[in-house]
Amino acid sequence: MAEITPQALKARLDKPGAPLLLDVRQDWETKLCRLPNAVHIPIEEIEMRVEELNREDDIVVYCHQGVRSAAVAEFLRSLGFKSVQNLSGGLDLWARTVDQGMRRY
Repeated sequence: MAEITPQALKARLDKPGAPLLLDVRQDWETKLCRLPNAVHIPIEEIEMRVEELNREDDIVVYCHQGVRSAAVAEFLRSLGFKSVQNLSGGLDLWARTVDQGMRRY
């Protein structure tokens, strides 16, 4: 499983060529907090909406704690997506280690 830590993702987002962020949480979760410029496709819609994503993009998938996003990252890799990583620990770990001002739930 290819994963990226919140700290490593933060460093990448601060540079040109940042990865596409894919938020696979439910609508209600995105209303509580989210990363800027993330594409939102709930996990239950990913199979039907996969064509909205570019297989050549560098993609980081995230959810609340990293479990759902790990499954989606694996699914995308199985379809031939070139560079897909899971945000280890999800937004919860991001909020605890990178952005302490982010709302947690």
